[in-house]
Amino acid sequence: MKVLFVCTANKLRSPTAESVFSGWDGVDAVSAGTSPDAPIPLTKELVAWADVIFVMETHHRDRVRRKFKQRPADSRIITLHIPDEYERDDPELIALLNDKVEDRIKALLADQS
Repeated sequence: MKVLFVCTANKLRSPTAESVFSGWDGVDAVSAGTSPDAPIPLTKELVAWADVIFVMETHHRDRVRRKFKQRPADSRIITLHIPDEYERDDPELIALLNDKVEDRIKALLADQS
């Protein structure tokens, strides 16, 4: 399963999510940012590549829906509602990500089986 995590700057939240879930069996996780200055900016190729996109906030979801015609179904663009108030690899952020993402990825992997 190809999982894309999106935040604004691709410096704190989405790279943390990528590192948390990239070690999972059956999961190929990457991250990107909506800002053109992001280390890995969100591109049409990344959006088309993803089976599921986890966005940190509603405005990230809206940006993906508006800008990219080739994208997963809207049901596979999932807003996590994680505000930009955490440092990279913050234990509280990691706990939030596990709480909000783990069961969804497990369910999607089960659907693929």
